Amino acid sequence: MVKFSKQFEGQLVPEWKEAFVDYWQLKKDLKRMQVLGANQGPSSKPPQTPLAHRLLSPFFSSYGRKDHEVIQVHKKLTSSASRGVLYETELLDQFADTDAAREFFTRLDHQLNKVNQFYKGKEKEFVERGESLNTQIGILLELKAALKRRRERGTLGNDSKEDPSISCSITSEEESIRGTIDQDPPQEISTGELEKCEVQFPASPQRPDDPGNLEKARREEEKLRSFSGRVIDCQGKSLKIKIPLTTPSRTISALADLLSQSKKGGPEGGKFSINKTKLHHAEKMIKGAFIEIYKGLGYLGTYRNLNMLAFVKILKKFDKVTGKQVLPIYLKVVESSYFNSSDKAIKLMDEVEEIFIKNFTEDDKQKAMKYLKPHQRKESHAVTFFIGLFTGCFIALFTGYCIMAHIAGMYTGESDSVYMETVYPVLSMFSLLFLHLFLYGCNIFMWRKTRINYSFIFEFAPTKELKYRDVFLICTTSMTIVVGVMFAHLSLTAKGYSSTKIQAIPGILLLIFLVVLVCPLNIIYRSSRYHFLKVIRNIILSPLYKVVMVDFFMADQLCSQVPMLRSLEYVGCYYITGSYKTQDYGFCMRTKHYRDLAYAVSFLPYYWRAMQCARRWFDEGQTSHLVNLGKYVSAMLAAGAKVAYEKEKTIGWLSLLVVMSSTATVYQLYWDFVKDWGLLQLNSKNPWLRNELMLRRKFIYFLSMGLNFVLRLAWLQTVLHSNFGSLDYRVTSFFLAALEVIRRGHWNFYRLENEHLNNAGKFRAVKTVPLPFHEVDQD
Repeated sequence: MVKFSKQFEGQLVPEWKEAFVDYWQLKKDLKRMQVLGANQGPSSKPPQTPLAHRLLSPFFSSYGRKDHEVIQVHKKLTSSASRGVLYETELLDQFADTDAAREFFTRLDHQLNKVNQFYKGKEKEFVERGESLNTQIGILLELKAALKRRRERGTLGNDSKEDPSISCSITSEEESIRGTIDQDPPQEISTGELEKCEVQFPASPQRPDDPGNLEKARREEEKLRSFSGRVIDCQGKSLKIKIPLTTPSRTISALADLLSQSKKGGPEGGKFSINKTKLHHAEKMIKGAFIEIYKGLGYLGTYRNLNMLAFVKILKKFDKVTGKQVLPIYLKVVESSYFNSSDKAIKLMDEVEEIFIKNFTEDDKQKAMKYLKPHQRKESHAVTFFIGLFTGCFIALFTGYCIMAHIAGMYTGESDSVYMETVYPVLSMFSLLFLHLFLYGCNIFMWRKTRINYSFIFEFAPTKELKYRDVFLICTTSMTIVVGVMFAHLSLTAKGYSSTKIQAIPGILLLIFLVVLVCPLNIIYRSSRYHFLKVIRNIILSPLYKVVMVDFFMADQLCSQVPMLRSLEYVGCYYITGSYKTQDYGFCMRTKHYRDLAYAVSFLPYYWRAMQCARRWFDEGQTSHLVNLGKYVSAMLAAGAKVAYEKEKTIGWLSLLVVMSSTATVYQLYWDFVKDWGLLQLNSKNPWLRNELMLRRKFIYFLSMGLNFVLRLAWLQTVLHSNFGSLDYRVTSFFLAALEVIRRGHWNFYRLENEHLNNAGKFRAVKTVPLPFHEVDQD
C-alpha cells in the first residue's frame, strides 16, 4: 500500500506546492514529539492559558469548550479583509511534552490559515475571471447577431454601406500604444502585437408597450446575465477588439487595414465593418479562456480535497502518538473553515461548463468534455516491449557494423575517401539527431520524476504529447533501421560493389525519413510530427511569429546541432546535384554557392535565436532579451570565424577564432550559470545556489556547472587538432559534436527547472489567455 505522503506529493498541483499543507514538516514534528514523549515522563505542571487569550477572550469565538476536551480553537477576526479569519489553538490538557505539542499546533494553525488565504485569493481570481468571460461571451453573441443581420440584408461584402449597430475604426499606432499603456493590465499582451479597433453599440429605441420587444429584451437580459447577477448593457458603450498578432497573416492583415485607412483618409474614411475573421479569432480566444478557467477550477478542487485529506491524516497520527482525542475537535474547525465550506468555485465550475456546452459545442456535452477534461493516452506495455526489442537489435547491428568497419579500415586515416566523404555524413547526421532525441526522452523522465510540469511550460496538448517511452521507442526503432541499412551498405561496399544504386542507398534512407516526417496519414505520431514542423516554421520566420517557450527552446537545440545541419547540407548537395553517380564527392566543395551556404548554415541557428530575442524584447520591453541577443550575436561571430579558419588556416584567422570563441564562451557561461540556471547567487539560503532547488543533493549542481564549463571548451579541439590514434579527423569531429549535444541535453533539465520555479513562485498553474473585448472610456 502506497503511503499517503507519496500519494499527496504525486497528486498535488506542482506550481502550488508551497501553498499546500506542509504535511512532511508536520510529520517531523510528530516524530520529534514521539521521541521526547518516550524520553520524558508526564509533566505535573498544568498548562497555563496564554495572557493574550485571557485579555482578548471577548473578541474570540471558540470551538471545544467542554471540560473533557484537550484543545480549544479560537477564531480571530482580523482587520485585513485579504487575510480573513485566523485560527489559534489553546492547549487545555496535560500533554507529555507541552512545548512540542504547542509547537505542533502553532504550525498546524499556520497551515490552516495559509490554505484558507490561498484558497480565498485564488477563488476570487477565478470568480473575477469568470465574470469577465461572461461579459465577453455576451459581447460576442451581440456581435455575431449583428453580423448575421448584416449578412441577411445582403451588405456583407459592401463596405460602403455601414451597419449602425456595429462599426469599427482603427486608431493610429501611437494612440494604440498610449491607450494600451494607460488601460491594459501588465499581464496582457503588449502593444506590439495588438490590433485595436473600437466597436460602437448605439442605443436602439424600442417601444416598451410592444410585447414582442419586451419578450426579446427579457431573453437578451437572461442571456447576458453575469455570474454576479448583473446585466451587461452593451448599448451606447465603446469597445475595442484586441487580436494578438501572433502569426504573419494577422500582422499583414493589420498592416493592410492601416494602409487602407491612410488611403481613404479621415476618420470617416477609415471606418469599416467587423468581418467574420476577426470574430472567429475572438471566439477562439474566449474559448481558450473558458478551457483554462475550467482547468484552474479543477486544480482548485484538487487543492481543497488534498488539503482536507492531509489534515485528517495528520490529526489521526497525532491522536495515535499522544493518545488524545484531538481529531473530532480540530476537524470540526477545518470543515467549517473557508476553503472547505465555500461553494463559489463549485458553482462557477458548473456555470462555466454549462456556458461552454451551450455556446461552443452546440449542446453536445460529450464533445465539450473532450476540451474541458481531455483524457491522457494510456501507456501501453507493448511500447516497453518494443523498446527492449529494438534496443537489442540496435546493439547487435551496431556491434557488427563496428567490427566490419574496423576490419575494412573505414575510420582510419588511410580509409576509403569516397566512403568517409559520402556515407559517413549520413550516419553521423542521424546519430546526432537521435542522440539529441534520446536525451530529450531522458529529460522528460527526469522532469516527471522531479514534478516539473513541462507540459504546461511547453503548452503541449495532454492528449498529444510524447511520453518518454514514446521518445525512446522512436529513437531505438530509427537507429535500428539506420544502422541496419548502413551495415548492409558497408557489406556491399566491402565486397567491391560500387554501382550507382549502391551509392544511392544512404540518400534513399534520408529521403524515406523525410517522407515519413511530412506524411499526412494518421500514422507514426502524426500530431507530434506536425507540431514539430510547425515549431520549425515558427523558428525560420522568427520575427513574424510571437515567441513561446517551445519555439525558443527548440531554437536552442538547433544551436547545438550545427554539425548535423552542415552534414545535411553536404548530403543534400551530393545527391541533388547527382554527384553520387560519378562519385565526385569534391564537387560541392569546389562550388562557390555551396561554400557561401556553409556560412549561412553555421549562422542560421544563432540568427534565428537572436531574432526571437529581438521579438520578445519588442513584445515585452525587457532589456534582458537584448542582453541575451548579444550572446547569440557573439556565438554567430565565433561560428563564422570557425568556418573561415577551416577554409584558410592562417595565423590571422586562428587569432580571430580564439578571440571570438573565448568571448562567446565567457558570455555563454555567465548566462548559463546566472540567468538560465539561476545559480551563483551569493545571498541565497543555499550557498552559491538559488533559493529553491528541485534536486535534494546540492553537489549535483556544482558537478553540473563543472561539466558545463568543460564541455563549453570543446571548441579548443579546432585549434589544437589533437589526434586520437589513427582515427580519421571526421570521427574526432563527430565525438566533439556529440559532446555538445550531451551538454545541451544536460542543460535542458536545469532550463526547465528554472522556468518551473518561476511559474511556481507566482503560483501560475494555468495560462492567462488575453480577452479580445475591452471597454474604452469615452470623454
